[in-house]
Amino acid sequence: MNKFNSVLEEKLLPIAAKLGANRVLIAIRNGITLSMPLIIIGSLFLIISNFPIDAWIDWLAETGIIDYLNKGTNGSFGIMGLVASFGIAHSLADQYGVDGTSAGVIALSSFLVATPNILSGDEAPIEGIPVNYMGSRGLFVAIVLGILTALIFQWFIKHNIQIKLPDSVPPAVSKSFSALIPGAVIVTLWLVIFAILDTTNIGNIHDLLLKIFGGPLGILGATIGGTLISIFLNSAFWFMGIHGGNVVNSIISPIWLMNTDANRVIYQADRTAELPHIITSSFIDNFVYIGGGGATIGLVIVIAIVALKKNSSQLTKTMAPLTLTPGIFNINEPAMFGLPVVLNISLLIPFILAPMVNALVTYFAMSSGIVGKTVGVAVPWTMPPILSGFLATGGHASGAILQVVLIVLDVMIYYPFYRTVERQNVLAETDNDTQK
Repeated sequence: MNKFNSVLEEKLLPIAAKLGANRVLIAIRNGITLSMPLIIIGSLFLIISNFPIDAWIDWLAETGIIDYLNKGTNGSFGIMGLVASFGIAHSLADQYGVDGTSAGVIALSSFLVATPNILSGDEAPIEGIPVNYMGSRGLFVAIVLGILTALIFQWFIKHNIQIKLPDSVPPAVSKSFSALIPGAVIVTLWLVIFAILDTTNIGNIHDLLLKIFGGPLGILGATIGGTLISIFLNSAFWFMGIHGGNVVNSIISPIWLMNTDANRVIYQADRTAELPHIITSSFIDNFVYIGGGGATIGLVIVIAIVALKKNSSQLTKTMAPLTLTPGIFNINEPAMFGLPVVLNISLLIPFILAPMVNALVTYFAMSSGIVGKTVGVAVPWTMPPILSGFLATGGHASGAILQVVLIVLDVMIYYPFYRTVERQNVLAETDNDTQK
């Protein structure tokens, strides 16, 4: 194991160092991390509003409390993309030595300009912003727009194409005037792009980027080979800070839903009949992505185990409770952006491998008849494992047992890789203490 870890450190750390020094990747990471407090707050609202007890959910719906909880989620978790557009531009501009705050504000404005509005009412129409583009669905635009905005902004400033005020003017006022010319050009640029897409009926930039990156994924079907490809792409998108489920699963989920409903119809007609489909929505949600994208239930358990050691890093001790509780309910954003997993090259291999192993083991367990297939029950995605496996397979204990086996496998896969991360954390904290 030590030899394996040494190989990881020797081979992966140089690559990680190069990636870590890349300005654009740093900007993406810092920009998305900026929304971390909102993600944690939104996760809490999400857990409360989707706690897997029907009586609880019914009570929330009857009293109307669930509407307020959903608003809390949308107003925090749901504006990740909007915040990221500011953070990415801010970080990248700072790295070029120009005013990051002005670049971030311009990027935020450009994000709203490039996003289609919605109108309601006839006599006195009310204009609004669709929330669905503000969250993770808008991350493609946030990344592209934030990077381009910062690059254009710094070019104007570096070439002294700006309004300069006397030194006697307060710095805040001087910076705001310096941003006028590049800001006007950048916002106008994104407005022109929006107008071209709108008048040509192409759509909007959000949907266009989703089509460009997500369209080719539609060729994937319900075979185990196609599923493995979709898992790889899901993890790859997540690793870059893009919600893989929103991109990949939104394209393929109609197939999974049709398979789910076909199983349901046959199961209702005859509970003893052979179900036709193995790969369904429940297969993906409850057996492949246990704990969320990347099957991070294994990772958060490893973090909790390592945190129990006396010599564990402060980061691990801090993240253990913040990641384990949401992880049990399949919410892994605190781990993805707080640890982080995003752009963490040391965790890339297990992040891809764990859900693939889950898919293969589950597929062959169900195809061989060892474990019952999913029966079409719509198990909430926040349902904790073991219970969700039991319900998804129509009350078969084999489904719960399979999830236990998968969790053990995921822990084994993540453990050696996180040990490498932990050693890096301890060394970094030791160096900081020494410098102090």
